[in-house]
Amino acid sequence: MKRHPIYAVDRRHRILERVAAEQTIHVGELARELRVSEMTIRRDIRRLERDGFLRQTYGGATAHITRSFDVAFNARALQHTREKRLIGMRATRLIEDARTAFVGIGTTAEQFARYLSPRDELTVVTASLPIASLLGTRPFQVVVLGGTVLHDELSCVGPAAVRTLERYRFDVAVIGAAGLSTRWGITELTDAEAEIQRVAIDRSERLIVIADGSKIGAATNAVVAPVDRISVLVTDQSADPAEVATLKSAGVDVVFASAERASEGRARNDADRSRPAMVAAAPAG
Repeated sequence: MKRHPIYAVDRRHRILERVAAEQTIHVGELARELRVSEMTIRRDIRRLERDGFLRQTYGGATAHITRSFDVAFNARALQHTREKRLIGMRATRLIEDARTAFVGIGTTAEQFARYLSPRDELTVVTASLPIASLLGTRPFQVVVLGGTVLHDELSCVGPAAVRTLERYRFDVAVIGAAGLSTRWGITELTDAEAEIQRVAIDRSERLIVIADGSKIGAATNAVVAPVDRISVLVTDQSADPAEVATLKSAGVDVVFASAERASEGRARNDADRSRPAMVAAAPAG
């Protein structure tokens, strides 16, 4: 019986799922389970460690306890990785004049934060603990909303988070989306997350939505905002052409991320990130 190959991204996804569930994994067990050599598993683990997803140990790996977000979040980050990276890089060029920005939750928003050029004068307010952790080592002023933390996304929601948002006015909000369609607008997975996005949008001069092509034309259960609130959508070429055309007809400025355009600004985004940032927790209610 012919064996179907397991591609590298799928293997690494499985490895991260195992680490999330068991905290510790062993090379030999994974090699037998995935039907590959131990050398292949070691290469996967080294790659995942280099990317900050786990910590290599003798004979296996453990969850990376020094990171502020869990391994399950990182497993989702492997989906559409290249597209999300290019979208995030492209979107950073659209906020270069902003002094206050809200950055939403999710793996595409994390890529945006990863490539954001350090600026002392930029205040970033976010509901995402992974994004706050990422930006907190670099020269931004970072404000974390506070409130109740949702385990799946490690995001802040609830009345305390909303009260913090209501104290700010944003030049721009940069958010991801679980779904985006002309009919239903921006949608999220839970109403708690959608509420945070709604408040941030209402307090922002511009709205940039960053979503890979798999989200375009899709809709989930919690509605955030109609498409006429969107200033710019940054997506990739895999987005459904008919849905993109409808979004453009509705007045949405659609920008496609590409490797060529992303590389133009990469040198600036690779500037020195070693200076400490100011990280502010949400003020007391």
